Amino acid sequence: MNKAIIIGNLTKDVELRNTPAGKQVATCSIATNKTYKDQQGQKQTVVQYHNLVIWGNPAGVFAQYLRKGSKVAVVGELQTRMWEKDGVKRYTTEIVVNEFEFLTPSQNNGQGGQGYAQPAPADNFEQSGHDDGEEINVENIPF
Repeated sequence: MNKAIIIGNLTKDVELRNTPAGKQVATCSIATNKTYKDQQGQKQTVVQYHNLVIWGNPAGVFAQYLRKGSKVAVVGELQTRMWEKDGVKRYTTEIVVNEFEFLTPSQNNGQGGQGYAQPAPADNFEQSGHDDGEEINVENIPF
C-alpha cells in the first residue's frame, strides 16, 4: 500500500501549468511540524517539507483557492522521479494528490461571510503521472 496523509501549510503559491497534451498540473510544497520534548524537557519543533503534484481539473481548483500559508489536508501516494542533469542522476520524492480538503477559512465563499472552501470530491480526480495518455480514475481501482 502506498498512501500518504498530510496536514500542513503551503510554503508558496501553487504553480499551475498545462502539459503539451493540454492536461492541467499543479505543483507546490507543504510544510508539516513535529513537536517533541528533548532530553532537557525543552519543546522542540522539526519542520518537514513535502512536494505536492495535483493532476487534471482538481489542479485548477487547488490553484484557485489556495495560497502561501493556506492550511490543507491532502491524501495521495508517494512517487519518486529520477532525471539526469550534467551526467548526474537526481531524484525527487513527491506526493501525487488524490484527495484534498481546505482547512483555512475562505474569505470569499460566495455568501459574504466567513466559511470553509468545499473539499474536492474524489470522483473529480483524474490523474496521470505519465504522459502516455493513460488516465487513472479512483473509481476504477479495485479496492
